[in-house]
Amino acid sequence: MCAICGCSDHEGFTLTRPEHSHDHAHEHDHDHDHEHEHAHVHGHSHEHSHSHEHSDGQPHSHGVTISLEQAVMAKNDRAAQSNRLWLEERGIFALNLVSAPGAGKTTLLERTLNDLGQDLSITVVEGDQETQLDAQRIQATGCRAVQINTGAGCHLDSEMVAKGLQALRPALNSIVMIENVGNLVCPALFDLGENARVALLSVTEGEDKPLKYPQMFRSSQLMLLNKIDLLPHIRFSVDQCIEYAHRVNPSLLVMQVSATTGAGMAGWYQWLRQHATVARLAPAAEGRGLGQVSAQ
Repeated sequence: MCAICGCSDHEGFTLTRPEHSHDHAHEHDHDHDHEHEHAHVHGHSHEHSHSHEHSDGQPHSHGVTISLEQAVMAKNDRAAQSNRLWLEERGIFALNLVSAPGAGKTTLLERTLNDLGQDLSITVVEGDQETQLDAQRIQATGCRAVQINTGAGCHLDSEMVAKGLQALRPALNSIVMIENVGNLVCPALFDLGENARVALLSVTEGEDKPLKYPQMFRSSQLMLLNKIDLLPHIRFSVDQCIEYAHRVNPSLLVMQVSATTGAGMAGWYQWLRQHATVARLAPAAEGRGLGQVSAQ
């Protein structure tokens, strides 16, 4: 997990605010009272499970303590819960879009925004290691977006998303799309406070990905099987892929789409509208007050 590789350290994390600022009739002061303790695991002295000397005579330590891993995840989960309560209070439906690099997340977002942007209020949090290219593509549709660059980090975490929401200031009763860093491993472990996780799988990746990366598909509610327009040109078994996906997550909903041609996108739009409506109508959580929510 990321506590081992050290990418949970926020050193090098940057956020680029939207280029165009819009006035809203309401305030969203999304100030999280988060601690900024970071788990540095590269070259720092942490208790390790065991160590021994290699042939070069230098001692090498392997692994990190379970307590360190638990501390990293517990800190993320606290911030995720704060995000979740803040979003729920405002009737905002948040999606965490996850996939391997190149599966088509940004293209899917572009198509969705162009088709629904006049009817639904949607804003986007973009996650990448470097560049603002994806945020620029999203902004070209007329949608407001913030870019989070994780540097060496291989995923977004809940504190990064909190800062993104603070800069984005999404409207009440709107939709926030979070495009995670392209990676089928680490993003599966980190709750961002989202309402739902949507996994994109391209037919060019092979039908065995749900079995190879089960945690990602096990933790998702919807799988969009993208680039189906390429099926006549490649060897890919749709039925086998769906069977594998249901083997790791029997309740996973699967839709076949092409973000390029628009095939199957109507079903995705219907799902999005229905879940956004449910989020707006959801009752407030019991016992939630200003003193209990760090995102005010």
